[in-house]
Amino acid sequence: MPGRSARSTSTATRKTSAQPSRAGSVTPSFTIPEEPSLPEAIPTLRRDVCSLFADAQRSTTGHRKLVVRLRKLQEACCGISQKSSKKDGSKSQAEWTLPMEETLPETEFNTEVGRCVLRILPIKKSEPVGDRILRFLGAFLALASEKDAELYAADDDDEDMQNSPETPTSRLTTSLINIIVPLLATKDKTVRFRATQIIAHIVNSLETIDDDQYHAIRGGLVKRIRDKEPAVRVQAVMGLGRLAGNDDEDDDDSKAVLERLIDIMQNDTSADVRKTLLINLPLVPGTLKYLLERARDLDAATRRALYSRLLPTLGDFRHLSLSMREKLLRWGLRDRDESVRKATGKLFYDRWVEDCAGTNNDPEAGPTGQRSPPNFNGLLELLERIDVVNSGVESGIAHEAMRSFWEGRPDYREAVVFDEPFWENLTAESAFMIRSFSDFCRVENEGKYDKLADEKMPEVTALAFYLHKYMTELLQRKKIAKETGDANDDDSVEQEFIVEQLLHISMTLDYSDEVGRRKMFSLLRESLAVPELPQECTKLAVETLRCVCGPNAAAEKEFCSVVLEAIAEVHDTIVTEDSFVSARSEISDASSTRHRSETPQSEEEKPFNKEEAKAKVLKEIMVNMKCLHIAQCMLQNVEGNLQANMNLVTMLNNLVVPAVRSHEAPIRERGLECLGLCCLLDKVGTIL
Repeated sequence: MPGRSARSTSTATRKTSAQPSRAGSVTPSFTIPEEPSLPEAIPTLRRDVCSLFADAQRSTTGHRKLVVRLRKLQEACCGISQKSSKKDGSKSQAEWTLPMEETLPETEFNTEVGRCVLRILPIKKSEPVGDRILRFLGAFLALASEKDAELYAADDDDEDMQNSPETPTSRLTTSLINIIVPLLATKDKTVRFRATQIIAHIVNSLETIDDDQYHAIRGGLVKRIRDKEPAVRVQAVMGLGRLAGNDDEDDDDSKAVLERLIDIMQNDTSADVRKTLLINLPLVPGTLKYLLERARDLDAATRRALYSRLLPTLGDFRHLSLSMREKLLRWGLRDRDESVRKATGKLFYDRWVEDCAGTNNDPEAGPTGQRSPPNFNGLLELLERIDVVNSGVESGIAHEAMRSFWEGRPDYREAVVFDEPFWENLTAESAFMIRSFSDFCRVENEGKYDKLADEKMPEVTALAFYLHKYMTELLQRKKIAKETGDANDDDSVEQEFIVEQLLHISMTLDYSDEVGRRKMFSLLRESLAVPELPQECTKLAVETLRCVCGPNAAAEKEFCSVVLEAIAEVHDTIVTEDSFVSARSEISDASSTRHRSETPQSEEEKPFNKEEAKAKVLKEIMVNMKCLHIAQCMLQNVEGNLQANMNLVTMLNNLVVPAVRSHEAPIRERGLECLGLCCLLDKVGTIL
């Protein structure tokens, strides 16, 4: 039977609301059938078979030898013999004698094996001897099927390959199935469990199954997927998972079985049943969506199985959609269970990196267990594949992913090189890689990797140079985008992201070098005075400036003074004298046809232009919003007393209070935010 190989499963431990089978469709009780008569063809056959099964139940260490001995016994009973012959003086060649029909010794052998298998049924689940015998039986059927396939395939080369020849092992399998399948519906839960387990082992041990056997097995197992015992359901879905992997896409019965199994995986209350289905369902486009849903399963072991067993064997992760990649990382790396987080991190830094590095050319081979040498082009591609521009924001999942990457791949930590050409040609992915490395070394490990960061990262002066370079490019792109009307230009967004990452890196540097500190100080001071600087970059520039100034009270006063100077320069870009005039009063009255900055000495009045007035008022609002945003960022980084800092008192009276009194709702809202921050620093009196 075509299908994928079975994998190990776990047992189930919960009760279900499934109804028991009807009384008329079950066996009243289980009794071992009458003892068959002693073998006639080979009198010692029963003793030999029983001896092998008895040895198999004691330990699994000698199963391989026991399987070979049982196979030799089967060949002797079936009449399979080997003769050597010489042709024209050449080396001897082996010739096999293959029986085409079942003989009496073979029938007796099948009967004796079935007799031993029946003894497993009353053994409780907690007894390991039952599992040992089943492992022995599965290993024997797999070996015997392989041997028969080799012998009969060579003998039937000229026959139609669609009609598989009947072999001794296929006849043995048919005999076992005919004995066990009727017992799947017995009342005894132990017998139901063992019978279902035997059928599942048989299904997963064979490559092909006859159509009649297939329908008999499927019919019996389908009834067991609703069994009231979770352990029985686990074995049933394990067997049906293999049957559902039939390559015949036109088989409606297989599709129906697959739909039932998907429903069981979604709704079964036993975690072990869901986990078993997750591992054993065929990986086809129709099931992939439901398999990936198990990342939100209630059971931690099931979630861990998805990340540690299913996804590594799924093939190239780039076949998944971008949203699904992001969801899988977010769900796994932020899981409440530590083992799930570790499994997700290992998936990211082992399997996904190898996919991008191009070392896993065979997606069906699964994880090789060997890591390739560091490949930073592959790492950058991986960051691109998870859309680092969006996932690399402060609450994005890319931070957790790269934290686990640097932790789990010390070879990349040691091999990374940030040379001058690298800094001169930064992309969003490379900038985020540097930022994540800096955070990992300096922030997240309590100084454990400070020495490594000092070796890899540039000095403050060099970083200030690169920051100036990319900030200038950003402002130029913003200007071009404004002229062309393309506010959401992708290049501008990427450039803004690069500047943000460089500012984050700047906050982790050591500013004991006075030359570098002054260089960074002047750069940040100039950048804050640019009204076109994006809000997030402005916020980060203010925070970086606070780090550059120092932690003491005098440094805080210097910080406030520098920021207020930048606010004044931004505010000076407004031409009008009254900066908080209402837009409505500006354009509603016909008497307000002139600019307020126009002098009385003008010889002639300019004609009123409503569009220009609207544009002027809009620009005024935007500049005031920019000033208030800078002030808000500054207040968020101040700890001292408000009244003790005259710069803050001046800002409160000249900027915040007029904003709160403004007629424009956005300005009033931003002013209230700043006023609230001022109240955190000191008691603000009745100044409104």
